Amino acid sequence: MTFAQPYWLALLVLVPLLGIWEWRRARRQPGGLRFSSIAAAKGAPRTIWVRLRGLPPLLRMAALTLGILALARPQERNVVEERFAEGVDIMLVLDTSTSMRAQDFQPNRFEAARDVAAEFIQSRLSDRVGLVVFAGKAYTQAPLTLDYDFLQAMLSEVSMGVIEDGTAIGTALATAVSRLKDTEAESKVVILLTDGQNNRGEIDPLTAADVAQAIGVRVYTIGVGTIGEAPYVVDHPFMGRQVQMVPVEIDEEMLKEVASRTGGRYFRATDKEALRDIYAEISELEKTRIEELSYTEYAERYTFFLLPAFGLLLAEILLSTTRLRTFP
Repeated sequence: MTFAQPYWLALLVLVPLLGIWEWRRARRQPGGLRFSSIAAAKGAPRTIWVRLRGLPPLLRMAALTLGILALARPQERNVVEERFAEGVDIMLVLDTSTSMRAQDFQPNRFEAARDVAAEFIQSRLSDRVGLVVFAGKAYTQAPLTLDYDFLQAMLSEVSMGVIEDGTAIGTALATAVSRLKDTEAESKVVILLTDGQNNRGEIDPLTAADVAQAIGVRVYTIGVGTIGEAPYVVDHPFMGRQVQMVPVEIDEEMLKEVASRTGGRYFRATDKEALRDIYAEISELEKTRIEELSYTEYAERYTFFLLPAFGLLLAEILLSTTRLRTFP
């Protein structure tokens, strides 16, 4: 509860002053009637009315207190907030080729990329997110959805070695763009993650980028892999599993051009923490616009104080002029 005119509360200082004045006046006031002897009255029992002879001044002070509180206009506020979120449509494109087994990320590139993608999905508020996976071919693992639990489940089922091996970057990008083509969102985004070069598929990545640019899709590309060589686990037919150092070959020029043509950006991630920072930066670049409207309703509550004040004042007048009346 708040007060619309709190300056009236300064008058509350008058209440204790009134009490002091009443007390001093009562002490200075002489007896009301003279009797030749009050010996018989001394032994009379004290009735309840005798004990309540100081009640009228207390009622008057309480009425004054409530009246001042009513003057200050007590109010109850009810704040109503409305939120309007304008979401972004985002397609995640994840490379599942066998080169993603390289262990320059912990535990490997694929597991690190999947973990960070899951964190990114969890951080969305009202954005629709979909998932495309690719190797030698590209498939839609999950369409655009607001059901993040479903999307996380679909992401957890993605694994390497299921799709024919290779790196069809252009086909994967075209698949993601086709999912965004008919959406009504003002902001449409593709986040494409790969560790290699386009060597499969029927569509060139730059052609797919031109299509994305034509329909207003912004593409962020991420190259994952350390600089130079990376450890890679191979199954040797005679010596079992072995770790070999293999060169990291990412077509950065192509990824930069794809991002540039669509108004996006290219990022290079050399470890899992850097990849997490990249997704965080993309989140800042593609923030969901949220508008808040706040309405405040005020309900006057002065009657809660004014009516009891009138009641106390009436009771004081009745008592002081009847049962608790005093004689000068």
